[in-house]
Amino acid sequence: MSDCLRRLLRSLPALGLAALCGPVLAAPPPAVADTGMAPRVRACTLCHGKEGRATPEGYFPRIAGKPADYLANQLLNFRDGRRSYPPMATLIEHLTDDYLREIAAHFAALDLPYPQPPAPQAPPEVLERGRALVQHGDAARKLPACVRCHGPALTGVAPAIPGLLGLPRDYLNSQLGAWATGQRRAQAPDCMAAIAQRLTPADVAAVSAWLAAQPVPGRGQPSARLPEAMPARCGGVEGLPVAEAP
Repeated sequence: MSDCLRRLLRSLPALGLAALCGPVLAAPPPAVADTGMAPRVRACTLCHGKEGRATPEGYFPRIAGKPADYLANQLLNFRDGRRSYPPMATLIEHLTDDYLREIAAHFAALDLPYPQPPAPQAPPEVLERGRALVQHGDAARKLPACVRCHGPALTGVAPAIPGLLGLPRDYLNSQLGAWATGQRRAQAPDCMAAIAQRLTPADVAAVSAWLAAQPVPGRGQPSARLPEAMPARCGGVEGLPVAEAP
């Protein structure tokens, strides 16, 4: 059992069922601007760090400042079984769509600085391979560049595409692997699953090492738009143009 899960289980009596399930059984949750939201998301911050900034443990990602629709989609994916992590599923299995969106909006509204990245954890040739895949992709293998969807600055695109910087290398590795093996899924069409299945283990290691070593520009805010059409249609991302297949 992880340290995070132990802390979560110890905290549940103190939080009380009302903090987790109150919106389902009683009154609607408060508006995001209400300072009473912080106690309601205390269970989230046990793993994701103070204010959702992440922790040094290297696995749980930052959720502060991520696009609201992206966070909401992930909460729905955990609750509905498209993503598999039992502590998350147990925590939110009885929460309504509206309340999950309240949680997402709360964390999305947090504008907090990012720490400096750790030193690179791979040799230069591996980092260069990762940079090339992130910025240019590999057309011969039908691998689009990460920047085509996640934005030129890799800070995501509002309201539903996440940034890729400021995430631990271990987390990036695990999520790409989960997509490749079907343990993580998204609403159809699941474009990331198709991409991850084309990546080799060496590709994954290179991409995650390069991304984890990059500083987050500015305050890491998601872009308002993409400069060009997305290379593929992705579930949960509406309203963005998609390039026609050649």
